[in-house]
Amino acid sequence: MAGKRTADGDASDPAPKKALTTSSTLASASSVPNNKTMPTNYSFIEKAPSGCCKIVTFNVNSLAASCKKGFKEYVVAEDPDILCLQETKANQPMAFLLSKTQYPHQTWHCSRAKKGYSGTAVFSKIKPLRVTTGFGAEPIDDEGRLITLEFDTFHLVACYVPNAGDKLVRLDRRMVWDDAMRTHLAALEQTKPVIYTGDLNVAHNEIDLARPDTNHRSPGFTDEERTSFSDTLRGATYPRVDVFRHLHPDTRAAAYTYFGYRANCREKTLGWRLDYFVVSEPLLARVAGVVTRNQCYGASDHVPLLLYLRNVEANDDSKCSVETSGTKTESDETKDEPLEAKDELDETKDEPLEAKDELDETKDEPVEAKDKSTDENVAKSE
Repeated sequence: MAGKRTADGDASDPAPKKALTTSSTLASASSVPNNKTMPTNYSFIEKAPSGCCKIVTFNVNSLAASCKKGFKEYVVAEDPDILCLQETKANQPMAFLLSKTQYPHQTWHCSRAKKGYSGTAVFSKIKPLRVTTGFGAEPIDDEGRLITLEFDTFHLVACYVPNAGDKLVRLDRRMVWDDAMRTHLAALEQTKPVIYTGDLNVAHNEIDLARPDTNHRSPGFTDEERTSFSDTLRGATYPRVDVFRHLHPDTRAAAYTYFGYRANCREKTLGWRLDYFVVSEPLLARVAGVVTRNQCYGASDHVPLLLYLRNVEANDDSKCSVETSGTKTESDETKDEPLEAKDELDETKDEPLEAKDELDETKDEPVEAKDKSTDENVAKSE
Protein backbone atom coordinates (compact mmCIF):
# COMPACT_ATOMS: atom_id res chain seq x y z
CA MET A 1 0.00 0.00 0.00
CA ALA A 2 1.26 3.44 -0.87
CA GLY A 3 2.90 5.16 2.05
CA LYS A 4 3.31 2.02 4.16
CA ARG A 5 6.76 1.42 5.74
CA THR A 6 8.65 3.52 3.27
CA ALA A 7 11.50 5.95 3.76
CA ASP A 8 11.65 5.71 7.55
CA GLY A 9 11.07 1.99 7.85
CA ASP A 10 12.78 0.08 5.08
CA ALA A 11 15.85 -2.09 5.25
CA SER A 12 18.17 0.73 4.19
CA ASP A 13 17.61 2.71 7.39
CA PRO A 14 20.54 2.99 9.81
CA ALA A 15 20.38 0.75 12.85
CA PRO A 16 18.34 2.29 15.69
CA LYS A 17 20.41 4.20 18.24
CA LYS A 18 20.03 3.67 21.96
CA ALA A 19 17.28 5.98 23.17
CA LEU A 20 15.90 7.25 26.41
CA THR A 21 12.94 5.09 27.33
CA THR A 22 10.19 5.57 29.84
CA SER A 23 7.22 3.50 30.89
CA SER A 24 5.02 5.90 28.96
CA THR A 25 6.83 5.37 25.67
CA LEU A 26 7.02 1.59 25.85
CA ALA A 27 3.78 0.73 27.60
CA SER A 28 1.03 -1.49 26.24
CA ALA A 29 -2.28 0.09 25.29
CA SER A 30 -3.86 -1.04 28.55
CA SER A 31 -1.28 0.86 30.59
CA VAL A 32 -1.17 4.05 28.54
CA PRO A 33 -2.58 7.00 30.54
CA ASN A 34 -6.16 7.92 29.66
CA ASN A 35 -6.68 10.92 31.95
CA LYS A 36 -8.83 13.72 30.53
CA THR A 37 -7.42 16.60 32.58
CA MET A 38 -3.84 17.77 33.06
CA PRO A 39 -1.86 16.32 35.96
CA THR A 40 -1.59 18.22 39.23
CA ASN A 41 1.74 16.56 40.04
CA TYR A 42 4.56 16.63 37.49
CA SER A 43 7.09 14.59 39.44
CA PHE A 44 7.22 12.13 36.52
CA ILE A 45 9.03 14.72 34.38
CA GLU A 46 12.64 13.63 34.35
CA LYS A 47 15.61 15.96 34.31
CA ALA A 48 17.12 16.45 30.87
CA PRO A 49 20.24 14.33 30.30
CA SER A 50 23.48 16.15 30.97
CA GLY A 51 24.66 18.17 28.03
CA CYS A 52 21.33 18.09 26.20
CA CYS A 53 18.97 20.71 24.86
CA LYS A 54 15.25 20.01 25.38
CA ILE A 55 12.91 20.94 22.54
CA VAL A 56 9.13 20.53 22.96
CA THR A 57 6.38 20.65 20.34
CA PHE A 58 2.76 20.99 21.42
CA ASN A 59 -0.47 21.61 19.51
CA VAL A 60 -2.42 23.59 22.10
CA ASN A 61 -5.75 23.82 20.22
CA SER A 62 -6.26 27.48 21.26
CA LEU A 63 -3.82 29.07 23.67
CA ALA A 64 -6.52 31.07 25.41
CA ALA A 65 -8.48 27.92 26.19
CA SER A 66 -5.37 25.87 26.96
CA CYS A 67 -4.16 28.37 29.55
CA LYS A 68 -7.37 27.74 31.49
CA LYS A 69 -6.69 24.00 31.49
CA GLY A 70 -3.13 23.80 32.81
CA PHE A 71 -0.88 24.83 29.90
CA LYS A 72 1.26 27.27 31.89
CA GLU A 73 1.69 24.86 34.79
CA TYR A 74 2.92 22.23 32.35
CA VAL A 75 5.45 24.60 30.76
CA VAL A 76 6.83 25.55 34.18
CA ALA A 77 7.25 21.88 35.08
CA GLU A 78 8.73 20.85 31.72
CA ASP A 79 11.00 23.90 31.40
CA PRO A 80 12.06 23.30 27.78
CA ASP A 81 14.89 25.22 26.16
CA ILE A 82 12.75 25.67 23.04
CA LEU A 83 8.95 25.44 22.95
CA CYS A 84 7.12 25.16 19.61
CA LEU A 85 3.35 25.70 19.64
CA GLN A 86 0.75 25.02 16.99
CA GLU A 87 -2.91 25.98 16.60
CA THR A 88 -2.52 28.96 18.90
CA LYS A 89 -5.62 30.63 17.38
CA ALA A 90 -4.12 33.92 18.51
CA ASN A 91 -5.00 36.97 16.45
CA GLN A 92 -1.86 38.76 17.61
CA PRO A 93 1.11 37.97 19.89
CA MET A 94 0.14 37.37 23.52
CA ALA A 95 3.07 39.36 24.80
CA PHE A 96 2.90 38.31 28.45
CA LEU A 97 2.08 34.64 27.94
CA LEU A 98 5.54 33.50 29.05
CA SER A 99 8.18 35.58 30.77
CA LYS A 100 10.70 37.35 28.54
CA THR A 101 13.24 36.69 31.29
CA GLN A 102 12.80 32.96 30.86
CA TYR A 103 12.16 33.02 27.11
CA PRO A 104 13.77 36.18 25.72
CA HIS A 105 13.33 35.09 22.11
CA GLN A 106 9.67 34.80 21.14
CA THR A 107 8.23 34.57 17.64
CA TRP A 108 4.59 34.46 16.55
CA HIS A 109 3.03 33.71 13.18
CA CYS A 110 -0.68 34.48 13.31
CA SER A 111 -3.31 33.72 10.70
CA ARG A 112 -4.36 36.54 8.41
CA ALA A 113 -6.91 34.35 6.65
CA LYS A 114 -9.44 34.54 9.49
CA LYS A 115 -9.56 35.21 13.20
CA GLY A 116 -9.18 32.53 15.84
CA TYR A 117 -7.62 30.11 13.39
CA SER A 118 -4.41 28.13 13.06
CA GLY A 119 -1.27 30.03 14.16
CA THR A 120 2.17 29.07 15.47
CA ALA A 121 4.63 30.40 18.04
CA VAL A 122 8.15 29.55 19.21
CA PHE A 123 9.68 30.45 22.58
CA SER A 124 13.42 30.01 22.99
CA LYS A 125 16.02 30.47 25.72
CA ILE A 126 18.66 30.15 23.02
CA LYS A 127 19.29 33.12 20.77
CA PRO A 128 18.63 32.29 17.11
CA LEU A 129 20.85 33.73 14.42
CA ARG A 130 17.89 34.39 12.16
CA VAL A 131 14.11 33.98 12.22
CA THR A 132 11.63 33.93 9.34
CA THR A 133 7.90 33.24 9.11
CA GLY A 134 6.20 31.49 6.23
CA PHE A 135 7.62 30.43 2.89
CA GLY A 136 7.55 33.95 1.51
CA ALA A 137 4.73 33.19 -0.89
CA GLU A 138 1.01 33.99 -0.83
CA PRO A 139 -1.57 32.64 -0.33
CA ILE A 140 0.18 29.65 1.23
CA ASP A 141 1.47 31.82 4.09
CA ASP A 142 -1.80 33.45 5.09
CA GLU A 143 -2.72 30.93 7.81
CA GLY A 144 0.30 31.48 10.08
CA ARG A 145 1.62 27.95 9.93
CA LEU A 146 5.42 28.18 9.68
CA ILE A 147 8.34 29.59 11.70
CA THR A 148 11.97 28.86 10.79
CA LEU A 149 14.82 29.59 13.17
CA GLU A 150 18.52 29.30 12.39
CA PHE A 151 20.80 28.30 15.26
CA ASP A 152 24.56 27.74 15.22
CA THR A 153 24.48 24.09 14.19
CA PHE A 154 20.98 23.48 12.79
CA HIS A 155 17.80 25.02 11.41
CA LEU A 156 14.57 24.51 13.36
CA VAL A 157 11.42 24.38 11.22
CA ALA A 158 8.35 24.59 13.45
CA CYS A 159 5.05 24.23 11.67
CA TYR A 160 1.38 23.33 11.70
CA VAL A 161 0.74 21.44 8.48
CA PRO A 162 -2.67 22.00 6.85
CA ASN A 163 -5.15 19.17 7.19
CA ALA A 164 -6.81 17.78 4.06
CA GLY A 165 -10.15 18.75 5.57
CA ASP A 166 -13.55 17.13 5.88
CA LYS A 167 -14.33 15.18 2.70
CA LEU A 168 -10.73 15.97 1.64
CA VAL A 169 -11.76 19.37 0.29
CA ARG A 170 -8.29 20.77 1.06
CA LEU A 171 -6.22 17.82 -0.12
CA ASP A 172 -4.91 19.73 -3.15
CA ARG A 173 -3.82 22.61 -0.91
CA ARG A 174 -2.13 20.11 1.37
CA MET A 175 -0.14 18.69 -1.55
CA VAL A 176 0.96 22.21 -2.55
CA TRP A 177 2.10 22.81 1.04
CA ASP A 178 4.07 19.55 1.12
CA ASP A 179 5.86 20.43 -2.12
CA ALA A 180 6.73 23.88 -0.77
CA MET A 181 8.01 22.35 2.47
CA ARG A 182 10.30 19.92 0.65
CA THR A 183 11.76 22.81 -1.33
CA HIS A 184 12.18 24.81 1.90
CA LEU A 185 13.90 21.97 3.76
CA ALA A 186 16.24 21.23 0.85
CA ALA A 187 17.29 24.89 0.64
CA LEU A 188 18.02 25.02 4.39
CA GLU A 189 20.01 21.80 4.24
CA GLN A 190 22.44 23.40 1.84
CA THR A 191 23.90 25.21 4.86
CA LYS A 192 22.98 23.20 7.99
CA PRO A 193 20.96 20.12 8.95
CA VAL A 194 17.32 20.59 9.90
CA ILE A 195 14.96 19.70 12.74
CA TYR A 196 11.44 19.66 11.28
CA THR A 197 8.78 19.54 14.00
CA GLY A 198 5.17 20.24 14.85
CA ASP A 199 1.73 18.88 14.14
CA LEU A 200 2.48 17.41 10.71
CA ASN A 201 -1.10 16.13 10.38
CA VAL A 202 -0.25 12.70 9.01
CA ALA A 203 -0.26 9.20 10.46
CA HIS A 204 2.48 7.79 8.28
CA ASN A 205 1.93 4.06 8.75
CA GLU A 206 -0.83 1.81 10.03
CA ILE A 207 0.92 1.52 13.38
CA ASP A 208 0.46 5.27 13.82
CA LEU A 209 -3.28 5.21 14.50
CA ALA A 210 -5.70 2.99 16.37
CA ARG A 211 -8.15 2.24 13.53
CA PRO A 212 -6.29 2.18 10.20
CA ASP A 213 -8.79 -0.09 8.45
CA THR A 214 -11.64 2.43 8.63
CA ASN A 215 -9.61 5.58 7.97
CA HIS A 216 -7.94 5.14 4.60
CA ARG A 217 -9.86 8.09 3.14
CA SER A 218 -9.82 10.17 6.29
CA PRO A 219 -7.70 13.35 6.37
CA GLY A 220 -4.26 12.54 7.70
CA PHE A 221 -4.25 8.93 6.52
CA THR A 222 -4.90 9.11 2.80
CA ASP A 223 -2.46 7.39 0.47
CA GLU A 224 -1.64 10.79 -1.00
CA GLU A 225 -0.60 12.30 2.35
CA ARG A 226 1.31 9.25 3.49
CA THR A 227 3.20 8.95 0.22
CA SER A 228 3.97 12.66 0.34
CA PHE A 229 5.42 12.28 3.83
CA SER A 230 7.57 9.41 2.57
CA ASP A 231 8.87 11.75 -0.12
CA THR A 232 9.71 14.32 2.56
CA LEU A 233 11.65 11.72 4.54
CA ARG A 234 13.54 10.64 1.44
CA GLY A 235 15.14 14.06 1.29
CA ALA A 236 17.17 15.76 -1.40
CA THR A 237 20.66 16.28 0.03
CA TYR A 238 20.42 13.30 2.41
CA PRO A 239 17.65 11.27 4.07
CA ARG A 240 15.54 12.63 6.89
CA VAL A 241 14.56 10.53 9.88
CA ASP A 242 11.27 10.30 11.79
CA VAL A 243 12.99 10.19 15.16
CA PHE A 244 10.30 8.56 17.27
CA ARG A 245 9.61 5.76 14.81
CA HIS A 246 13.33 5.24 14.25
CA LEU A 247 13.97 4.77 17.96
CA HIS A 248 10.70 2.99 18.78
CA PRO A 249 9.76 1.00 15.66
CA ASP A 250 7.12 -1.17 17.35
CA THR A 251 5.46 1.25 19.80
CA ARG A 252 1.79 1.81 19.02
CA ALA A 253 -0.65 3.23 21.58
CA ALA A 254 2.02 4.95 23.66
CA ALA A 255 3.10 6.82 20.52
CA TYR A 256 -0.24 8.53 19.92
CA THR A 257 -0.15 12.32 20.31
CA TYR A 258 -3.77 13.17 19.42
CA PHE A 259 -7.07 11.95 20.88
CA GLY A 260 -10.36 13.38 19.62
CA TYR A 261 -12.77 14.84 22.15
CA ARG A 262 -15.73 12.82 20.90
CA ALA A 263 -16.58 9.11 21.28
CA ASN A 264 -14.43 8.74 24.43
CA CYS A 265 -11.32 8.47 22.27
CA ARG A 266 -8.95 9.28 25.12
CA GLU A 267 -10.54 6.78 27.50
CA LYS A 268 -10.45 4.07 24.82
CA THR A 269 -6.90 4.96 23.68
CA LEU A 270 -8.17 5.63 20.17
CA GLY A 271 -5.47 7.99 19.02
CA TRP A 272 -3.28 9.12 16.16
CA ARG A 273 0.42 9.93 15.98
CA LEU A 274 0.31 13.32 14.25
CA ASP A 275 3.17 15.20 15.95
CA TYR A 276 6.78 14.60 14.93
CA PHE A 277 10.42 15.41 15.16
CA VAL A 278 12.07 14.77 11.80
CA VAL A 279 15.82 15.40 11.54
CA SER A 280 18.32 15.52 8.72
CA GLU A 281 20.32 12.30 8.96
CA PRO A 282 23.58 14.02 10.03
CA LEU A 283 21.81 15.20 13.22
CA LEU A 284 20.69 11.71 14.23
CA ALA A 285 23.88 10.99 16.17
CA ARG A 286 23.09 13.96 18.45
CA VAL A 287 19.60 12.71 19.35
CA ALA A 288 19.61 11.46 22.93
CA GLY A 289 15.94 10.54 23.01
CA VAL A 290 12.36 11.45 22.22
CA VAL A 291 9.48 11.27 24.71
CA THR A 292 5.72 11.38 24.22
CA ARG A 293 4.25 13.12 27.26
CA ASN A 294 1.10 11.03 27.13
CA GLN A 295 0.30 11.84 30.77
CA CYS A 296 -0.13 15.51 29.78
CA TYR A 297 -3.56 15.45 28.20
CA GLY A 298 -6.37 17.87 28.96
CA ALA A 299 -5.00 21.29 28.06
CA SER A 300 -5.50 20.28 24.43
CA ASP A 301 -6.61 17.32 22.32
CA HIS A 302 -2.89 16.71 21.69
CA VAL A 303 -0.12 15.78 24.11
CA PRO A 304 3.37 17.31 24.04
CA LEU A 305 6.28 15.60 22.30
CA LEU A 306 9.87 16.36 23.26
CA LEU A 307 13.32 15.82 21.80
CA TYR A 308 16.62 15.70 23.66
CA LEU A 309 19.43 16.95 21.44
CA ARG A 310 23.02 16.51 22.55
CA ASN A 311 25.16 19.61 22.55
CA VAL A 312 28.24 19.69 20.36
CA GLU A 313 31.67 19.40 21.94
CA ALA A 314 32.26 21.70 24.89
CA ASN A 315 35.13 23.47 23.14
CA ASP A 316 32.85 24.43 20.27
CA ASP A 317 31.06 27.73 20.85
CA SER A 318 28.02 26.54 18.87
CA LYS A 319 26.70 24.25 21.59
CA CYS A 320 23.17 24.75 22.89
CA SER A 321 23.46 27.39 25.57
CA VAL A 322 21.28 30.18 26.84
CA GLU A 323 22.42 33.48 25.34
CA THR A 324 20.45 36.65 25.83
CA SER A 325 22.94 39.38 25.00
CA GLY A 326 23.77 40.82 21.60
CA THR A 327 21.81 42.53 18.88
CA LYS A 328 18.07 42.24 18.55
CA THR A 329 16.84 39.51 16.20
CA GLU A 330 13.53 39.07 14.44
CA SER A 331 12.49 36.77 17.27
CA ASP A 332 12.54 39.71 19.68
CA GLU A 333 9.84 41.52 17.77
CA THR A 334 7.18 41.07 20.49
CA LYS A 335 9.34 42.37 23.36
CA ASP A 336 7.68 45.09 25.41
CA GLU A 337 4.57 44.80 23.27
CA PRO A 338 1.36 45.50 25.20
CA LEU A 339 -1.12 42.71 25.66
CA GLU A 340 -4.60 43.57 24.55
CA ALA A 341 -7.47 42.42 26.70
CA LYS A 342 -8.95 40.29 23.97
CA ASP A 343 -5.93 37.96 24.07
CA GLU A 344 -6.93 36.95 27.57
CA LEU A 345 -10.30 35.75 26.38
CA ASP A 346 -11.23 32.36 25.08
CA GLU A 347 -10.93 32.90 21.33
CA THR A 348 -13.61 30.34 20.64
CA LYS A 349 -16.18 33.05 21.48
CA ASP A 350 -17.71 35.04 18.65
CA GLU A 351 -14.99 34.02 16.19
CA PRO A 352 -14.91 31.53 13.31
CA LEU A 353 -13.34 28.21 14.22
CA GLU A 354 -11.88 25.30 12.37
CA ALA A 355 -14.17 22.38 11.58
CA LYS A 356 -12.83 20.15 14.33
CA ASP A 357 -13.36 22.77 16.98
CA GLU A 358 -17.01 23.59 16.58
CA LEU A 359 -18.47 24.38 19.97
CA ASP A 360 -20.44 21.64 21.64
CA GLU A 361 -22.92 23.69 23.62
CA THR A 362 -23.81 20.77 25.84
CA LYS A 363 -20.27 20.12 27.05
CA ASP A 364 -18.46 23.46 26.65
CA GLU A 365 -15.59 21.79 24.83
CA PRO A 366 -14.49 21.55 21.20
CA VAL A 367 -15.54 18.54 19.21
CA GLU A 368 -14.39 16.90 16.01
CA ALA A 369 -16.54 17.00 12.95
CA LYS A 370 -15.66 13.45 11.99
CA ASP A 371 -15.86 11.74 15.37
CA LYS A 372 -19.66 11.75 15.47
CA SER A 373 -21.23 9.10 17.71
CA THR A 374 -19.07 6.15 16.81
CA ASP A 375 -15.43 5.39 17.43
CA GLU A 376 -15.10 3.42 14.21
CA ASN A 377 -13.92 6.45 12.25
CA VAL A 378 -11.78 8.50 14.59
CA ALA A 379 -10.15 11.10 12.35
CA LYS A 380 -8.88 14.59 12.82
CA SER A 381 -10.79 17.17 10.82
CA GLU A 382 -9.29 20.65 10.71
